[in-house]
Amino acid sequence: MMRPRRGLALGALLLAAVGAWQVAEGAWIHLKARLAQHLLARAWARTLAGEAEVRPWPWADTWPVARLRVPARGADLIVLAGVSGRTLAFGPGLAPGGPVPGTPGTAIVSGHRDTHFGVLRRVRIGDEVVLEVPHRAPARFRVRELRVVDARTAVVARAAGTPGLVLLTCYPFDAVVPGGPLRYAVVAEAADG
Repeated sequence: MMRPRRGLALGALLLAAVGAWQVAEGAWIHLKARLAQHLLARAWARTLAGEAEVRPWPWADTWPVARLRVPARGADLIVLAGVSGRTLAFGPGLAPGGPVPGTPGTAIVSGHRDTHFGVLRRVRIGDEVVLEVPHRAPARFRVRELRVVDARTAVVARAAGTPGLVLLTCYPFDAVVPGGPLRYAVVAEAADG
């Protein structure tokens, strides 16, 4: 009579432990993203003071290159150099090979939909996006388009004459499985003076 009860208790304990582990793992992702933004803000301040490629922690393989704000949505994020998975775990990343944000051409900033770029689901056409880079006036953009694209076939048109910005994240926002071919694109153009 004691064995079935003991087995049930052990099974319940095991299920509770697995559940706690899953919750802790999910919470860690968000905690790491928030903690990283604090460390990145310190590195950003040093960057603004004139230091180059300030690594936010000794083993980092990236550094702050910009500050991105969407005032209407309360977003204020430090943008990192590069778009590797390891970089995006800590903050949005500026795609290499593109223009400096605010100069002619289209800059692309990518981020994870479930952490830093979760805010993109609330962005609306007409919202202002401000990108600051060291030693330049802040570049101001207005959102002109929101769209879902297939990463396997989509091409970002790089406007040569005017500054542009594309914010990119995985889609759908509430997907259970990470990745997939769909991306949510927030397309913005230089705001008038």
